[in-house]
Formats: sequence, structure tokens, C-alpha cells
Amino acid sequence: MKKSFIVVASMTLAFGLAACAKSDQQATQTQAQQQTQQETQKETEKQTEKQTEKETEKVTEQQTKQEQTDKVMSYQEYISAADDDPVCIEAYVQAKQSWWKDKATIYTQDQDGAYFIYEMQCSKEDYDKLTIGTKIRVKGFRTTWSGEIEVASGSTFEIIEGNYVAQAKDVTELLDKEDLVKYQNQFVSFKGLTIVASTDKDNKEVAYLYKYDGSGAEGDDLYFKVALADKTYTFTVESYLCDKDSDVYKAVKNLKVGDVVDMEGFLYWYNGVNPHITSVTVVTK
Repeated sequence: MKKSFIVVASMTLAFGLAACAKSDQQATQTQAQQQTQQETQKETEKQTEKQTEKETEKVTEQQTKQEQTDKVMSYQEYISAADDDPVCIEAYVQAKQSWWKDKATIYTQDQDGAYFIYEMQCSKEDYDKLTIGTKIRVKGFRTTWSGEIEVASGSTFEIIEGNYVAQAKDVTELLDKEDLVKYQNQFVSFKGLTIVASTDKDNKEVAYLYKYDGSGAEGDDLYFKVALADKTYTFTVESYLCDKDSDVYKAVKNLKVGDVVDMEGFLYWYNGVNPHITSVTVVTK
């Protein structure tokens, strides 16, 4: 009887212990699951917080860029901006280079400096309104191409009240000076430069070339070399700006090596000074 009681008691104790162990194990598993869920929830909240921060930063950045784009800049602020920075400038049309498929390339200037606007969004109707002296507000992004600082393709504009036509600034004495770049894209003049020979594709010495290497034909850009003291420079008649029927195109074709000339044009830059000439006058043959 005692033996049976002991066996029964032992079995009861064993079952009790097993039940407790199982209960403890289940409690541990529950705690682990709860901890995992809490950690997952914390990680989810952390990721959500980071995403919200990123979205807020993006919105703030966009708002800042928009505010910068809406703020009209001085010439110094424009020229000091970094490439791809948003810019907003007000300037006056000085010449129109081209229009094609609702894109206009123009030379503009104010009393402090000049701005080359490349492929600005512009309908043909609006392009016809851009007469010399017209004031416009342009919004876009600054860029640099081979040393030429410009408002990049895709900018927008509006015509605003105002009119100004720049007088040519004589920069002859600055041709070999570092300060010349300060007048980039401005309407400028050069006095007393001498036409020097270029070599065409047939190895002949000529006063000008069609295209930079002589490979072009009538209607293409004209390239010619001029000398001041002991230094030589390459000037260009940009055929979109001044086509083959323009007075300056015809005048350059009539130049002779040794002619001394006065010129006006826009101080374009392409790996160094490369003026786009709009007028040539022979002063000494």
C-alpha cells in the first residue's frame, strides 16, 4: 500500500514538475516573442522616422531651391554661384543668336555684367517679342561649358518692364590680361588688331576659314586670326548670330592678311577668349 502510494506520489510530482517546466518554457517563449515584437515595432518606428526626416529634408531642400530661384540675383551673385545652382536674373536682350523648336539662345546684359542664355524655353511668338533692349527675368540653372559661364538649357523667362542697350566696352588692352574674363559675354570692342594668316585644308595661307579647321563651306561659321603686339587670337563670326547675308560675314570674307581692323562683338569664351564678332571695319590695308 505504501509502495503504491509512493509510486503514485512520484508520478504526480513528475507530472507537476513537467507541467511547471512546460509553463516556464511557454512563458519564456511568450517573453521572447513579445521582445521580438517590441524590437520589430521599434525598428519600424525608427525606419518610419528616418523616412519622414528624409521626406521633410527633401521638401525643405525643394522649398529652399525654389526660394533661391525666385530671388533675383545680382551679377556678382550669379557669377559666384556654383554649377547646377538655381539662378534667377534680370537682364536686357542685346542680341538673338538662334531659335529652334521652341528654344532660344540669346545674349543679355545689364549695367554690371552679361549673361549668355542657352536654349531658353521660348515660343516663336515670344521670340519675336525679344527686340534689342527688352528686359527679361530668367529662371534656370547655372553651368559652365569649356570656360563659358551660362544659364543652362531649359530655363524659363518672362518679359518685364525696362529697356537698356549696352555700349561697346573697349577691351583691347585687356586681351592678354586675366581681368578680361570679368567682361565675359559683354558687348565689347577691339581697336587696331592685325589680320594674320590661317592655314586652310589645302595648306594655303588665307585670311579666314570656314569652320575652325577649314572643312566648312559658305554659310558656316567663319574663323580668323588677329594679332596684337606679339600675341595671336582666334575670333569668330557665329553664323547663327550673323549669317552669310550679314554685313560682318561679307566683310570678313573680304579681309586680307595684314589688314588692320576695328571690331565689335560679344566676348564669348571657349577654352579661352573667342569673341563672336558682329562688325568689322578695316582701318588700314
